[in-house]
Amino acid sequence: MGLLREQAQTLGVDLHKIGVIGFSAGGRMVAEISNTPKRSYQPIDAADRRSSRPDFAIALYPRHLWTGPGLTLMPGVKIAANAPPTFIVQTQDDATDDIRESLTYYLALSLAKVPVEMHLFAKGGHAFGLRATDNPVTNLPDIAEKWLVTIGALPAVRR
Repeated sequence: MGLLREQAQTLGVDLHKIGVIGFSAGGRMVAEISNTPKRSYQPIDAADRRSSRPDFAIALYPRHLWTGPGLTLMPGVKIAANAPPTFIVQTQDDATDDIRESLTYYLALSLAKVPVEMHLFAKGGHAFGLRATDNPVTNLPDIAEKWLVTIGALPAVRR
């Protein structure tokens, strides 16, 4: 993240609009980087002095966040008060990642007053990704784009 911010101008990227997206186990990585307020090591170069916190986060059917029987975060998952705005997506019929993974993360972010939006779909299974299907979850790219516009990460799209 710091390296990307350090190279943002060269890459033509706004260094204040850099986010992360993760699917399944990658959703746990989204939670980790979003809720780790500082590096665990001393800065070595200019990139290490840049923020490692993303400006927004998207977690699709995240896993390794919940532990039962209630809605409790896994040990080691901490929520930072300055976590970025987060977008969570889950389907009820996901046989791999229990819906409580997303619900628990959503509730924890909400309690910490972190801006969070969650979309639950009845059908779509696991690994629905971004491909077109007959299920309403197929509209995810448009929904995510609208969310990115509302948080200021993308300019308003005129259609």
